[in-house]
Amino acid sequence: MPGTRTASVRAMSNQDTAAHPRFAEALKELGLGELLPAVRTFPEATRTAAQAAEAIGCELSEIVKSLIFAADGVPVLVLMDGASRVDVELVRRELGAEKVKRADADLVRETTGYAIGGVPPFGHRTRTRVLADRGLLDHTVVWAAAGTPHAVFPLDPKSVIAHAGATLVDVRETQSAQ
Repeated sequence: MPGTRTASVRAMSNQDTAAHPRFAEALKELGLGELLPAVRTFPEATRTAAQAAEAIGCELSEIVKSLIFAADGVPVLVLMDGASRVDVELVRRELGAEKVKRADADLVRETTGYAIGGVPPFGHRTRTRVLADRGLLDHTVVWAAAGTPHAVFPLDPKSVIAHAGATLVDVRETQSAQ
């Protein structure tokens, strides 16, 4: 059953927390400091959803991808489950934008303060509009980056969406029958 598997944390390091300092501070400011001990670190990178799911021992769809796009040049964060892809056209329509494209590494770091592969769903350098795909709600617990490509944390999806200030939308790419 999705979302009910207990994550095995094989290869976990023994550090107290390896959350990025900015993210650790954001957790405390949001009253989520109790999550710091739940941050898991891995010697291998968890930069991609597949790497994170493998390291944690969870389903790919239980990973939250925090993806930055540029909508008419303005950064927007899209939260998507790890097994799905973002339909850029649906994002464009949702935002009423002329053009939406994936942000480059510089814009991601400038907007969030984190490098690609370690972007958490909240605790960013700047406030941006956030869209969360409804598919995240299919799970009891999801795992997201904790500010570095080696650290993740678990949280229920409703809390992730609320703390990110996200609007719940349907922006998942669907497979067309051909």
